[in-house]
Amino acid sequence: MGEEALSGAKDMRGFIPAIIREIAPRDGVERMLATQMAATHVALVRQGGRMANAEQLPQFEAHERAYNKLARTFTAQMEALRKQRNGGKQTVVVQRVDVSDGGQAIVGNVGGSGEGQR
Repeated sequence: MGEEALSGAKDMRGFIPAIIREIAPRDGVERMLATQMAATHVALVRQGGRMANAEQLPQFEAHERAYNKLARTFTAQMEALRKQRNGGKQTVVVQRVDVSDGGQAIVGNVGGSGEGQR
């Protein structure tokens, strides 16, 4: 291993725990997910470097495929963390509602499966 590679490995030893602390896991499941997210992010950045330094099109395409898979994985991990923290519930906040003269607005939970229900 070259000196630069060793230096990069040392940087990652501090970087990964910093990512995990920033995510602030609340329990063991979130801690495992935060660890996976940190590792995926590091792999994503490294793959981006390989893609940028590819000298031939087949190399670039292989690195690009790996990069895209890692990016999708990271996005899925973020969604899993959101669901874990919200108990699977999605919250929508409406900050402004305009109701014209003669109109009506409903505030609260609205149920139903759509048009045609009575």
